[in-house]
Amino acid sequence: MKLKINRSNNGYMPLRGHAQRHTNLNKTPPKPNENESFFAKRERDPNDPDVIAGRDLRDPNQWPDDLPGFKETVLEYQDMMRRLVHKLLPVYARALELPADYFAPFFHKGGEITVRMIHYPPATQEQVADNVFGTAAHTDRNLLTILAQGDTPGLQVMLPDGSWIPAPILPGAFVVNSGDTLRRWSNDRFLSTPHRVLNVSGRDRYSVPFFVSPEYDTIIECLPSCRGPGNAAKYPPVTMEEFTIEFLNRNYANRNQQVQWSGCELGQPQMS
Repeated sequence: MKLKINRSNNGYMPLRGHAQRHTNLNKTPPKPNENESFFAKRERDPNDPDVIAGRDLRDPNQWPDDLPGFKETVLEYQDMMRRLVHKLLPVYARALELPADYFAPFFHKGGEITVRMIHYPPATQEQVADNVFGTAAHTDRNLLTILAQGDTPGLQVMLPDGSWIPAPILPGAFVVNSGDTLRRWSNDRFLSTPHRVLNVSGRDRYSVPFFVSPEYDTIIECLPSCRGPGNAAKYPPVTMEEFTIEFLNRNYANRNQQVQWSGCELGQPQMS
């Protein structure tokens, strides 16, 4: 708890510190999620002007001082995953009929990244009956997510008809899904993937999603290949920073200390 999650969502988040309030996917008011997580974002130089100015989202990572090698391992993983993402970006660009290097300028510093290490305790029968999820139904806010999951099931993906299926567990493979940033950028040509986690395996479940988005100063507006006659832009331009802050403020208790989430209802879910 010495590293409890800060306003930039770096550090440790205890159980029930988060709820899906930014989405209309849940039929009942969302309850706090039954998972605990440790977040590590892009490592920032203490002399970075944004850090010195105390800008939101730029607080330094929090690292435990009694886990030798932990920080180094996480940062190495970030670097490897960032390189993987930069290999995927041309694929997305060509799929959207854009030049292969179209997205590169928006990731000139490596992009805004988060490694989230998640522990899902086994769900009890009472929690399942009360619609308490490890993570309730939602779509991710970022451009795309690359998930490393272990051998314990629990991740479910919603099909276009509204039904839910378990995500396959393929040894040595990542699960990749699109987020709300890509949906907005592509004018709904690429949809964000609804998913949830319900751990009824009877054992602890661990997963490590890697989230990536363009730099915070990027203006997310309809891509030139995704609009035209009869296909107007559906969303107004917004900076990645504004989009991120709005998402975090709706979902995380540490961003709104006025709300006591643990053990209480959160009100009606918000529209995406």
